[in-house]
Amino acid sequence: MDRRQFITASSLLTATAFAGWRPAAAAEQAFAPSPAHGWRVFEVTTRAELAAPASATRVWLPLPSVDEPLWIKPMGNLWQGNAATVRIDRDPTYGALILAATWEAGEAAPFLEVTSRFSTRDRAIDLTQAGKVAPLDMAATRLYTQATELLPTDGIVKKTSADITRGAVSDVDKARAIYEWIVDHTARNPKTRGCGVGDIRGMLETGNLSGKCADLNALYVGLARAAGLPARDVYGIRVADSRFGYRSLGKSADITKAQHCRAEVWLAGFGWLPVDPADVRKVVLEEKPGLTLNDEIVVATRAKLFGAWEMNWLAYNVAHDLTLAGASGAKIPFLMYPQGENASGRFDSLDPDTFRYRITSRELSA
Repeated sequence: MDRRQFITASSLLTATAFAGWRPAAAAEQAFAPSPAHGWRVFEVTTRAELAAPASATRVWLPLPSVDEPLWIKPMGNLWQGNAATVRIDRDPTYGALILAATWEAGEAAPFLEVTSRFSTRDRAIDLTQAGKVAPLDMAATRLYTQATELLPTDGIVKKTSADITRGAVSDVDKARAIYEWIVDHTARNPKTRGCGVGDIRGMLETGNLSGKCADLNALYVGLARAAGLPARDVYGIRVADSRFGYRSLGKSADITKAQHCRAEVWLAGFGWLPVDPADVRKVVLEEKPGLTLNDEIVVATRAKLFGAWEMNWLAYNVAHDLTLAGASGAKIPFLMYPQGENASGRFDSLDPDTFRYRITSRELSA
């Protein structure tokens, strides 16, 4: 693709799908992300560079898809590269946006780079008093209480959920009981590849309740759904250091390996409640040596992460069991890593040195 084609194609892409790339000042006016309201503006750039392909090669890059006026607003995407085709795909079930590119065999130095701009502000929900929140519609309720391939809601998952929530009367009580149980009974395993897989039936049947965020927070989502509470994983990536002094809960600049998923549960009168039991366990393991659940910093983190998130993090999507358009490989359980394949098969997304990609972040305003 020559430069003129790139400018034309990228301008059309952003104008039709995302209303263009707006400068930070214009975006601040539109979204009111002023310092008084705690809004911050970030850019995340993902660049994939591939070996000269002997066969047609495809790459899929996640784009910011979560748009919630109170805490995150996508502000557009710009891409450049030499792919034969580039397009934006949207998952029909969850709305996840994906930048998909294809190179023909023989391209000398295939590359694709996309820069996404977005604004965020910290979330915190006061659980002392319910508000006037419209009920979750029936379609969303069905979607976020149904089982998925790795999130069954029957068998041992149903039994475990019932045991945990026995005696809990309100939705808040049930949601909190599951959260406290996960913090008490799981552990972060530093040897888990990437963010884990999220096979919650396997975790419960084997009794091995260790893993990383895609395991521990998926366990929360599955147990909540089994209790009749709409819940969902939110897949994303850390984009800045923590402003609250947590060394383990932030990452800036080179964020290639900073992917992190969180969880939400729907509570009547409150709406989507942010939770993150996996990050409590991350603090225990990584913040400083020898921490236990009884240490002051862990107690404080545990209290905060039932109902609040620090938004030094980009939420990509809430999708499960995705079929990548045009792919010959299997579905993927979730999308927060770049994906790629050629005639030899699917690339290893957890090995960015072999499937060469790099993700960087920078803050534009604070």
